[in-house]
Amino acid sequence: MAITSLDTTPLPVRQGVAPSRVHLPQGPWPTLIDFLIERFPFTAPQVIRERLARGEIVDQDGVSQTADTTYQPNQWLWYYREVPDEAIVPFEIDILYRDERILVIDKPHFLASIPGGRYLRETALTRLRQQPGLTQLSPAHRLDRETAGVMLLTLDPSCRGAYQSLFQSREVQKIYEAVAPWRDGLEFPRMHESCLAPKATHFTMQEVPGEPNSRTLIELLRRMGDLALYQLSPVTGRKHQLRVHLSSLGIPICNDLFYPELQPSASFDNFDRPLQLLARRISFTDPYTGQERVFESRRTLEMAL
Repeated sequence: MAITSLDTTPLPVRQGVAPSRVHLPQGPWPTLIDFLIERFPFTAPQVIRERLARGEIVDQDGVSQTADTTYQPNQWLWYYREVPDEAIVPFEIDILYRDERILVIDKPHFLASIPGGRYLRETALTRLRQQPGLTQLSPAHRLDRETAGVMLLTLDPSCRGAYQSLFQSREVQKIYEAVAPWRDGLEFPRMHESCLAPKATHFTMQEVPGEPNSRTLIELLRRMGDLALYQLSPVTGRKHQLRVHLSSLGIPICNDLFYPELQPSASFDNFDRPLQLLARRISFTDPYTGQERVFESRRTLEMAL
């Protein structure tokens, strides 16, 4: 599992990348490498042996482990995750605001918020942690890799929980913009409600029968021929909520590679076709100062120009 907050670890942040850890459960493995080969089936056993030989996997005391180390359950191992052939994202992060507690950025399309999956160094968090004074940076919330716009991070670890709680308790008002097809017969503004659930076959979401667990206010900003610019105000914060809601209305967001149908992964790094979804603005009452905070993206969706 990737560690995105800086809890006490035996390994420091390295080039903006925090160490990852794996727990050793009760089990039948005689040696450490027996467990690691089974735990990481997509990593070649020889790669695991080489990393152990180089001393790159340590216990909670920072002691390097070896292939012959006797397996001892109920402990943690620490290591730096590696991602081969990670695509370089050719876009910069813009800073909107910074004080002693928070950093607000304008994230570009294609840059993941935090390390995970195929993305490690080409993430907003990793890039920012390499800058002076930002090694303890942590996200208060996340944006999808494909979505651009306003994202809030915390600088002071003691303040992290207070700002994260604002998002968890829905005390942050969010406004997005999206370019999607125009469809005759749809009236705006409209509140779209549905029950969202994960698809069984992959990581995308779908609408299913049941009590609604997602709500989005959809408003028309302007029509642009066969397209339109919409303002989206999510009342809830379900995974891929905005993308599923517009797709279910027959107006999927332009350049969406997930909805209505998942596209081949080779298309995910086509930097000429960004998803036309922008986190335009967030607003909230600051838990420390009581001040009303409003942060707005300076970006513009290219198909809305």
